[in-house]
Amino acid sequence: MQKYQLVVPGRFESLPQIADFVGQAVRQVGFEEDDVFHVQMAVDEACSNVIEHAYGGECSGDITLTCGLEQGSDLVITIRDTGCPFEPESVSEPPLGVDLEDLPEGGLGLYFMRKLMDDISFQFDPKNGNTLTMVKRRSS
Repeated sequence: MQKYQLVVPGRFESLPQIADFVGQAVRQVGFEEDDVFHVQMAVDEACSNVIEHAYGGECSGDITLTCGLEQGSDLVITIRDTGCPFEPESVSEPPLGVDLEDLPEGGLGLYFMRKLMDDISFQFDPKNGNTLTMVKRRSS
């Protein structure tokens, strides 16, 4: 199994490095450019949330990203941080029938991650921190 890992400081200035890393890793395992873009967007949103919410601002800890294939075709990305725990149940879905442009800024990151990726899950362990796992299945 091919696996790629990157550890960066939890700073907004790390986001371009994260995007480059994710783009290269996703291309290396053979995904199409549309999928590369979707994965980069989801990871950027997730890492921005880690910096802003889990760490409460710049450089309170590191972000560890791991990308790899499982079962031959599923891309699995894990994002780990040691910040405040995240409870996805506390984030409500945007109301149906409302234009996204009409909603207040913020709060849509989890919604977009769920739309861009095929599966996402969160875990918190007091010793190891937060782990976000996202799966993207190869387009047929």
